[in-house]
This record gives sequence, C-alpha cells and structure tokens, in this order.
Amino acid sequence: MSIATGTLAWLWLAVVASGLYHGINPGMGWPLAVSAGLMEKNPRALFAALGVLAVGHIAATLSMLLPFALLIAVAEWRRPIQVAAALLVIGFGVFRLVRPRHPRAIARIPPTQLGLWSFAVAIAHGAGLMLVPIYLGLCQASDLDSPHQAASTLVDANLGMAVLVALVHSAAMIASGGLLAWAVYRYLGVRFVSKSWFNLDTVWAASLILVGAIALAFNLT
Repeated sequence: MSIATGTLAWLWLAVVASGLYHGINPGMGWPLAVSAGLMEKNPRALFAALGVLAVGHIAATLSMLLPFALLIAVAEWRRPIQVAAALLVIGFGVFRLVRPRHPRAIARIPPTQLGLWSFAVAIAHGAGLMLVPIYLGLCQASDLDSPHQAASTLVDANLGMAVLVALVHSAAMIASGGLLAWAVYRYLGVRFVSKSWFNLDTVWAASLILVGAIALAFNLT
C-alpha cells in the first residue's frame, strides 16, 4: 500500500471516528429519539426521529464543507486556505472552551422540530467545522485536482467529495447514537439517561483544537 493510499485510509477513518464520537454525545440528540419512541410507544417513532436528526446533521456538515469545496477550486491558494481552515477550527475550539454555553436561540427551538434542532446544535458544536481539515486532507491525499486542471473540474470533484464526507460522517454519527437510543428504549430505560448523562462539550472543544493544530502543523512543515 502506497503512502498516499495509507494517508487516505487514515483520513476516512478520521471521518468515521468523528461521526461515532459525535453520535455517542447525548447533546447531539439521541435522547430525543428515545423520547419520541416512548411517547408514541412505537419503535418506528424512534427510528423516524433518528432519520430527521441525521438530515439536520448532514445539512449542518455540508454548510461547513461546501464553502471550502468552492474555495479550494483556486488551486494556487490551496495552502493558505488549509492554514486558514486550521486556524478557524482552533479558534472555534478555544471559543467553546471559554464559552461552553449554547446560544440562547437553540433553547427556543422546540424538540418537535428535530431537523432544525439538529442543524442548529451541530453548528453550535462545530461538528461540521471539525471535518474541514480532514476534508481538505482528503482532497489532497486523493489527488482530486492539480493546478493544471480546469476550475470546473475542481469544483465538481470537491463538491462530490464534500457530500460523500458529510454522508459517511453522518451515517457513523447516527449509527452510534441510534444504537444508544435503541438500547435505552428497549433495555435500559430512561433512568439510565438520568443517572449516566455524560457531557462531552469540554472534550469536544479540546478535540477541535487538536484537529486544527494537527492540520496547521502539516501545512506549515
């Protein structure tokens, strides 16, 4: 296996791992899926809620990735874009450490509007933003473009990659969150949630800084 192929495999693993990591965090919404199933007394309601949560998460992820997919089309500005993205992720991580509270606007979104709620929470947590350095690395490692290709080809390739990254990440997120939701709904009960609630916000903020720092180090060497 070549170095480029190995790097690409690790980047895809990072996309999946970040999705699993986001999914186990109750703050991303799987307890709401449990609540929907219990209120309707039907597991179909639980899975329907998970689907809506996934749509909101995908939308939030794409809202972060697509602008960079368009920017990276300017091949000669690849390095400054990657450095700027790394600094942006580090800065957001520091902001989340200093001000861990969510914006009040999120509290005004009723849980019944799961899609909008999932989108807003993912944006507030920086879920999509965390993927930006990984996504830019995917574009580079897979050699989707070169400075000599036409801009239209670059845009098409990177938009497709952005969508694929968002889908793979969100699938991993909803799989891990969905397994927890089903376990609580079917076996553990809501008392498990109240007794074992865990908050990953601080760890999440630290991981944003770590991801950004790694991306910055690679682009400055």
